[in-house]
Amino acid sequence: MYDIIVIGAGVVGASIARELARFKLNIAVLEAGSDAAAGSSGANSGIVHAGYDCKPGTLMARLNVQGNAMYDRICKELDVPFRRNGSLVLAFNDEDVFQLERLMVQGVKNGVADLRLLPANEVLEMEPSINPGVVAALWAPTGGITSPYELTIAMAENAADNGVEFYFEHRAESIERKENDKFRIITSRRDFVASCVINAAGVNGDVISKMAGDDSFIIHPRKGEYCLYDRKWGNMVSRTVFQPPSNMGKGVLVTPTVDGNLLIGPNAVDTEKRDDDCTSAEGLAFIYSKALESVPSLPGDGVITVFAGLRAIADEGDFIVRPSGVSEKIIHAAGICSPGLTAAPAIAREVNAILTGICGPLELKKDFNPIRKGIKRFRDMDWEERMQIVKEDPKYGRIVCRCETVTEGEIVQALRTKLPVNTTDAIKRRTRAGMGRCQGGFCTPRIMEIIERELGIPMEYITKKGGSSRIVLGRIKDFLEEGGEL
Repeated sequence: MYDIIVIGAGVVGASIARELARFKLNIAVLEAGSDAAAGSSGANSGIVHAGYDCKPGTLMARLNVQGNAMYDRICKELDVPFRRNGSLVLAFNDEDVFQLERLMVQGVKNGVADLRLLPANEVLEMEPSINPGVVAALWAPTGGITSPYELTIAMAENAADNGVEFYFEHRAESIERKENDKFRIITSRRDFVASCVINAAGVNGDVISKMAGDDSFIIHPRKGEYCLYDRKWGNMVSRTVFQPPSNMGKGVLVTPTVDGNLLIGPNAVDTEKRDDDCTSAEGLAFIYSKALESVPSLPGDGVITVFAGLRAIADEGDFIVRPSGVSEKIIHAAGICSPGLTAAPAIAREVNAILTGICGPLELKKDFNPIRKGIKRFRDMDWEERMQIVKEDPKYGRIVCRCETVTEGEIVQALRTKLPVNTTDAIKRRTRAGMGRCQGGFCTPRIMEIIERELGIPMEYITKKGGSSRIVLGRIKDFLEEGGEL
């Protein structure tokens, strides 16, 4: 029996769990995937938006600006990389300039600080790689970049450290209202009972809502594809560079990442499939062609991986953060599309306020600890720090991932948190092992050996991302002994 069950362990669900972990509540988080940030929260731009693009007066606008202002403190508490590199929206003609003027007016109404319209010479002085045909740009210095999956995981880990229980690969299948005003959530593995349910299920937010008897909104999944460049190209731009937005989104951006790579994307393709994370030749070609309009020197090679993520677009055109019409103890945090990453901490506070309004003041824990320390990165250490940590733990002296300089010690540390970690993707999101130029071609077998040794999972049962994503089907020796032929 739980006081609160949060459905979904993306950045919104994890942020809500961490916020509510401040109080004397028995909380569980149910996630269909094998890890926090296994869905959209692990496959987006990683942009902390300033807030000029949101329609004034919307919940999206208010929570974007509020969330942006919280990032410095939260990322410091959680030991997550964050940089206010600022953003530029480019204009190449008079119509684009009109768009920038409109965005600036919106931004001022939304409370975005320090917005400025820059002439071409200042834009090119800031970013020499930008198309010399630029005529102006909107400069938003409060924009920033972070690692979306690291932030989500850090929030979840901090919530777990403060007593929240996480259940991965527990897909909600139905919600039943019990006679005592409790809710039974039936998952793919077991049943849970809770007094309050918080729906943070991303693109499946309307599915969860309908399970509870509430069909008041519809979520339309919208796919965005990306190309990630090798670190060699990470300094092509220092700021996040946008094009004028359209009704489909903020357009194709070019941005550095906090890990030193260069990222371009996304496109915007409506899809009926809620698990459609496939990339396409057409989509990637479109992204590259649009990115060239902003940065003409963008190379045609140097891409080390491509990926896609889904945005949850609500038919209401705004974030949905409110109690359900069927019961005030079902609270929706749905339709959280861009700028959901930015707004997540503010969404969590909004849910807290709603819950307080329903249940009355919540009792704070005296021992809540907002601090979480991330994994010590061997790559970022100086020589003396490296020698010291190897002396303390020889596993830090064994390099597993050469591309990203990730050691065995880091991988073991990733396996020993309160969150269950048992897939190669989970290791990748925590340590960057497999995120380099060879994309795990060298290190994956070694990572699997470490998982087998530390967790006792046989090699042939280790998965990439849970479910049926087994990496090997068996051992060649066993195959041959059973009469198989190579």
